Amino acid sequence: MKRHLGIFFRGAGMGAADAVPGVSGGTIAFVTGIYEELIHSIKQFGPGAFVAWRQGGLGRLALHLNLAFMLPLLAGIFLSLFSVAHLVVWLIDDYPLLLNGFFFGLVAASAVVVSRHLDDWRWWHLVPLAVGLLLAHGLPSLMPLVTQLGHPDLVLVVGGAIAISALLLPGVSGSFLLLTMGLYGTVMEGIRSFDVGLMALFGVGCLVGLFGFSRLLSWLLRHHHTATLQLLVGFIIGSLPVLWPWRELVRYQLGAEGQMIPLDYRYLTPADFAELTGDPARLLAVAALMLAGAALVLLLGWANRSAGAEGARPADRRAAAAGPRQGADKEEGSDA
Repeated sequence: MKRHLGIFFRGAGMGAADAVPGVSGGTIAFVTGIYEELIHSIKQFGPGAFVAWRQGGLGRLALHLNLAFMLPLLAGIFLSLFSVAHLVVWLIDDYPLLLNGFFFGLVAASAVVVSRHLDDWRWWHLVPLAVGLLLAHGLPSLMPLVTQLGHPDLVLVVGGAIAISALLLPGVSGSFLLLTMGLYGTVMEGIRSFDVGLMALFGVGCLVGLFGFSRLLSWLLRHHHTATLQLLVGFIIGSLPVLWPWRELVRYQLGAEGQMIPLDYRYLTPADFAELTGDPARLLAVAALMLAGAALVLLLGWANRSAGAEGARPADRRAAAAGPRQGADKEEGSDA
């Protein structure tokens, strides 16, 4: 019961993070010690699940899908998304500097936590690090192309697939990509008003992206563990400019419904921000929240290492994540 409650609160943290443009639920999963188990568990939702059910009934299916982990995690994510959506919209509108300051510190410290897992680092691992940095920087500028697909339903499905894939990557914010696609307001309003049709279309895209991308990540983590972690560090570091509190929007375009889609920012010092906008920079409050976000992540990382969840060697962590499903993986064959 204690483990289930802990997983539930980790899911709640992921849901809260994914409601904020610029923050990834994958970052929260990583610093709370459940990232690799999450990826390997999602991968199990496929044809192999049917085989497990036929061979061992519901008990074997529950073990194959790692439902003891997935159900409390999903409950935390969805409860948080529906409850935090109202709060996040209010904070983004009224306290953007403070909110971005807190998450800037949180994400920056996450890069430190991820780097601690690189126990077999080689110089060529700088390559996936650079790739992660470039992708984190370039992806938002490509997202407005999604709006050119034409039909609004197709845009919602593709947007869902992209956003859920970003959820699985620490440092890449599905909410921010939705913002650059011009879909963030639409999706958040649909969640708040419980628009079943909109959520169904968005959900179909999420399922497609979730099942496809989780398999790719699972394979990479099993076969190229350190290089994949370096890629994730690149994503995390590359996402930091999006969260810099003192910035000015210098380039944008209007979406199909007249919403503003941000394309480029100019990053300012607190003094320049105050002079340019006439608004207070709130330097002390923002700096305090940056430190609070960083301290929270480092504390979580320390707690996980103390509990043994993050202190194990990479091979042990992968074996632990896949342990109850190894037999099922063999049954899957090509599905793995």
